Amino acid sequence: MTDPAIAAHGLRKSYGDKTVLDGIDLTVPEATVFSLLGPNGAGKTTAVKILSTLVSPDPGSGPIRVGGHDLATDAQAARATIGVTGQFSAVDGLITGQENMLLMADLHHLSRSEGRRVTAELLERFDLAEAARKPASTYSGGMKRRLDIAMTLVGGPRIIFLDEPTTGLDPRSRHNMWQIIRELVTGGTTVFLTTQYLEEADELADRIAVLDDGRIAAEGTAEELKRIVPGGHVRLRFTDPAAYRSAAASLGDASHDDEALALHLPSDGSQRELRAVLDRLDAAGVEADELTVHTPDLDDVFFALTGGTAPSRPNKSNQPNQPEEAVR
Repeated sequence: MTDPAIAAHGLRKSYGDKTVLDGIDLTVPEATVFSLLGPNGAGKTTAVKILSTLVSPDPGSGPIRVGGHDLATDAQAARATIGVTGQFSAVDGLITGQENMLLMADLHHLSRSEGRRVTAELLERFDLAEAARKPASTYSGGMKRRLDIAMTLVGGPRIIFLDEPTTGLDPRSRHNMWQIIRELVTGGTTVFLTTQYLEEADELADRIAVLDDGRIAAEGTAEELKRIVPGGHVRLRFTDPAAYRSAAASLGDASHDDEALALHLPSDGSQRELRAVLDRLDAAGVEADELTVHTPDLDDVFFALTGGTAPSRPNKSNQPNQPEEAVR
């Protein structure tokens, strides 16, 4: 087995008497998307800053390895493996998109010819070639975000930290960004994603950790997280009133919807529970006309784990979120 792209144990950070990260553990396999969810002020950005070597953890934190390098002893080597795209664009609006890219190439000490080659390839890849010679100030929000990520990729990082990369984007631009992230992972890049958009984490992440008040409240796949909160159920609908009544009699723990001829049974959606329901129907000699499984979504998980703090709704509004507090 290969080492994980990121491994942190007992990660702690305080500012004065404010504990921002209270001993969290994070493990991110290579070529996956790991999403850190949490309300404003939960500590997401602080975690990114520590893992990307921008901020030091508190004494007493456990070992932190990024790209196979221990941050305590070999931070420079770790930096060579990573790229960071923050909440707010690093694009310089006074120069062109191409000039922004070439500036990054210079900062990575690429030769003039190599810098121009990489710049041309990335501008084409991110559908920015036509606008390359225009001032970045004229770009739309989605174009600036694509340029921002393209600039991050100039150095060929194996690990990319994306801190709320789609904040303020319209739904179309957000979906375009999702496709870019999927392509990066397919190419072998590891993506550490912080977001408040629950749909975004559900769509992209291989694993999700919910951070609340400086601690990991829960971690798992999206489906695993959805199973830890109540509210899942199986819905059985019938067209024959007699079959409905027979099913209701055999499934005594079901709630009834007589008008719709439907029954609802609490369930975690697992194969075992579904088989048990079907076995009970078979024993009664009844067949449902429609069976649907309803599990809690990430909204329910977020509310349950973070004390009811409202998550962002990307398809309800195109307005940007308020940034996290200055100290996180």
